[in-house]
Amino acid sequence: MEKKFTVGIIGLSVGRIHLDGAVRYGAEIGGICDLKEDFLEEMGEKYNIPAEKRFTDYRDILNNKEIDAVILATPDQLHRQQIVEFLDAGKHVMCEKPLALTREDLGAIVDAASKSDRKVMVGQICRFTPAFVKAKEIIDAGTIGDIYYVESEYAHDYMHILADMSIWRADPLRHGVIGGGCHAVDLLRWYVGDPVEVFAYGTHKLLPQVDYDDATISVLKFPNDIIGKVFVSTGCKRDYTMRTLIYGTKGTIICDNTSPTMRLYTVGENGMAEEYETIEVDVNNHNAAREFEVFADAVFGKAPLEMTATEGAKTVAACHAIVESAKSGMPVKPDYNF
Repeated sequence: MEKKFTVGIIGLSVGRIHLDGAVRYGAEIGGICDLKEDFLEEMGEKYNIPAEKRFTDYRDILNNKEIDAVILATPDQLHRQQIVEFLDAGKHVMCEKPLALTREDLGAIVDAASKSDRKVMVGQICRFTPAFVKAKEIIDAGTIGDIYYVESEYAHDYMHILADMSIWRADPLRHGVIGGGCHAVDLLRWYVGDPVEVFAYGTHKLLPQVDYDDATISVLKFPNDIIGKVFVSTGCKRDYTMRTLIYGTKGTIICDNTSPTMRLYTVGENGMAEEYETIEVDVNNHNAAREFEVFADAVFGKAPLEMTATEGAKTVAACHAIVESAKSGMPVKPDYNF
């Protein structure tokens, strides 16, 4: 680290992994904030953050001129207001996914980011998951040839998460495809580009406490004659997974974010698949340390920022198209114009 980088972390339920990532990087923690005072104290003690840097009101971090950047791990419904406020205060922002829930909020954030000289990064953590990063490297190297089909899933049982229906995650606007499925959608966008059209079906048999589909399957058309599929289930009765497959003309990748190995199939001279190669990878499906490093590199001008506000908005726009298609029964072209 070339200079002192002072950050504030707001929302510690999810933000604790970002706090840990910032500490591992070597950043100075200028403040932590959470509404739960007991948890705030617990995290402060764990990371040796003095009491005068622990806050229950995020404005104490907003108004602190010593803090260079903030990490927002707050409810999605608050992202627009908080991002705009922190940009106006001259601070860089890393915001948890999804960037926002509504198109209006997405547009306002993109507009504010475009007018600011500060960085806004959206925390699509799958772009830092070791297996998914390795898959990206294999794709970009041309090892499996031209991609023709991609597939990812977000399978996560929300039953325990939604035990308290007063929490922000229970907001009807936070459809499972937008709140969680954005991981899978963003991952495929990263691999093969923006889907130009989607068609989706949904069903609702698992989470009676919500009024949106708890299982959705979508077929996506990507540029370069690539097709794909995203499956989202927020009530499935199985272990959490994001199993992902990438099919190319010269091979296939099978990976996920919770296994210590991935498979790579390649073809021999006869054009047939050879024995697959097992590749060992770290299991780190919340690689916040690497995520923070990328954020810091962008702030210090060491590398261009990939996960900009516009990119985060495009991922949600694709999710919106999936939800709309499942409701209408018609194909939908995502609107990426922000």
